Amino acid sequence: MAGEAMKLVANNKKAYHDYFVEEKYEAGIVLHGTEVKSLRMGKCSIKEAFIRIENGEVFAYGMHVSPYEKGNIFNKDPLRVKKLLLHRQEINKLTGKIAEKGYTLVPLQVYFSNGRAKVEIGLAKGKKLYDKRQDIARKDQRREAEKEMKMRIRG
Repeated sequence: MAGEAMKLVANNKKAYHDYFVEEKYEAGIVLHGTEVKSLRMGKCSIKEAFIRIENGEVFAYGMHVSPYEKGNIFNKDPLRVKKLLLHRQEINKLTGKIAEKGYTLVPLQVYFSNGRAKVEIGLAKGKKLYDKRQDIARKDQRREAEKEMKMRIRG
C-alpha cells in the first residue's frame, strides 16, 4: 500500500477480540451515491456486521451506513445488504476455507483507497472463552510492565 492515499472510515476492534484473523482480503463495496457521501463523512459502523458468500457472490450484512443528511429521497436503507467485489479465484478460495469447520468471514475495516470505498475482510476462526481470557491477561501484563517502566524512568 506504499504511495497510495488511504483514509480509514470504520474499524472493527471487536473482530480481533472475538476471532483469530488468519488471512486478510481487500474487497470493493457496491454503494449508491448518498452512501458514498455518508462514508466520506465517516458515518459507518461494522461492529455487528458479518459476511456471507451466496451463489458465488459475496455480501456484507449488518454494515450500517448512516443516511446522508442532504440526501432526502435518494437515501437507501442504512442496513441494506451490500455486495462486495472480489476476484473469482479469491471467492472460490474463501468458499473452500469456509466449508472447513470453524471459519467465518468478518469485516475488519472500511476505508477509501485512491478514492474508492474498500472493506478489509478477515478469514477468521472463532476464539473460545479461555482464549479471550488469555488475551486480556496478556494485555494486562503488558500494561503493567509499561507502567513500571514509566515509574523507573521518572523515579
